[in-house]
Amino acid sequence: MTAQKFLPKEPKQKIASDALVLWSVTRPMQTSRLTSHQGVRAAYVVLTFALAAGIQPAVAEDTPARVEKAVATLNKLTDSSGHGMRLEEIRNADCIAIVPGFKKGAAVVGVGYGRGFISCRNGDTWSAPGAITLDSGSLGVQLGGEKIDLVILSIDKERRSKLLSDRFTIGSDASAAWGNGKSAHADPNAKILFFGYTKGAFAGFGLDGATLKPDESGNKALYGKPITNSEIVGGGTAAPAAAQPLVSKLTSLLHAESATK
Repeated sequence: MTAQKFLPKEPKQKIASDALVLWSVTRPMQTSRLTSHQGVRAAYVVLTFALAAGIQPAVAEDTPARVEKAVATLNKLTDSSGHGMRLEEIRNADCIAIVPGFKKGAAVVGVGYGRGFISCRNGDTWSAPGAITLDSGSLGVQLGGEKIDLVILSIDKERRSKLLSDRFTIGSDASAAWGNGKSAHADPNAKILFFGYTKGAFAGFGLDGATLKPDESGNKALYGKPITNSEIVGGGTAAPAAAQPLVSKLTSLLHAESATK
């Protein structure tokens, strides 16, 4: 009797599970019944997860290569062309994030995703880099498949703890502006400055809603153990050999600025 009493529970759980799977499979087919706005949002969610899932597997293997690309990005955006960052802006920054090869979204649904590193000032030195991810989603038509090398400067030291938290959202946690490109404009209230580089004409993209998060798998690949970005940039963590080129580049930029004064 006892066994028979509990037998009905298993079919109910299975039915619930099967219903969830069926809902997941069939719901995209019903998008024609949604409004166009709801359809675009559904596609945005799917593309965001697809982008993230597609980039996850090779984290450990490509971390050293990403460090090299981050250094190359700093070289591009601090050259003598005058189209990138001024050394003075770097000197005044509290933290700097570099995201090489940020993948800008496809047409109709603007989704972007990239991985990079963040370093913060500890007196006259830059910290060891922590790994980060940056994702952006802005509904609207954008050029598809474009890769952008990004550098992000955080000006306000009081926002550092939030910047290094589990989620930092542009627009709600701090105002931001483009520092170069066609979208550049002087915003005295901006606490975050974005700089970008592409092979063609750089027009930027919508910043509100862009989100910085810690890249836990990237940190584990770089430091060989689980470690938070707050622990890394606090000054008590030595930069591993793979990260030394990036720290050296940041240090050279700091010294170069000092030499011009």
